[in-house]
Amino acid sequence: MNNYQFLRTVKKSFIKFLETHSRSNKKLIILHGAIANDIKNRLGQRYGVRSLGVGNCKEGKMGGRYMEKTVDILISKNENDIAGIGVKFVMNNYSQNSNNYFENMLGETANIRTNNKEYFQILILPEEMPYYNKEGIITKWEKITNHNIDKYIVLSRDNTERYLHTPIKTLLFIIKFPECNHRIINTKSKYKRYYLNQTRNVAMRVSTGISGSFGNAMVLNDYEMFVEKIVHYLKSI
Repeated sequence: MNNYQFLRTVKKSFIKFLETHSRSNKKLIILHGAIANDIKNRLGQRYGVRSLGVGNCKEGKMGGRYMEKTVDILISKNENDIAGIGVKFVMNNYSQNSNNYFENMLGETANIRTNNKEYFQILILPEEMPYYNKEGIITKWEKITNHNIDKYIVLSRDNTERYLHTPIKTLLFIIKFPECNHRIINTKSKYKRYYLNQTRNVAMRVSTGISGSFGNAMVLNDYEMFVEKIVHYLKSI
């Protein structure tokens, strides 16, 4: 799967999100399944991969130092679990939860890596997304800026051999949707209707609005490079 195909997969997952309710896992089956199948094909027959959208369509559980963890994509070698990949696609209300997302990522990574297993992360963010209140009214539009990703830049420069809370490699993938009139698109239902029509006809694009001096632990907007590095790393252990 190249970058263009990955972007199309993200688009399919987003459309499924618009078509279903927020708790449906159908959007995850599309996204997680495509990534897992790609990694499985690249790794070869000695490796197994478990995920939604692959085989029996079930996620795998990986033993951690403190607790067992269900991981989005579980990778094994000769039937021994060796690595996991966490996948997060944020659709709305990012600022409310951004610190929680980040802290949870650090915590689950530390739990796995301190148990002598490898862990990777994928975070997908729209460049602009709605912020809903409890009634489904869009109270503001959030735009991802360099300020939002400062903590990820710091993380990207970590020595992953020393800091076990840092994923071996993280993909930060920021996408740009077709623009909309914020005065008209002011509720969750209008947002879903509008983007359901738009995304079927207009291609998503990779955002060019974010820049920064990222370190070796993170890849920005390049799925192909990220997966190549994962596969190379796993084949070396």
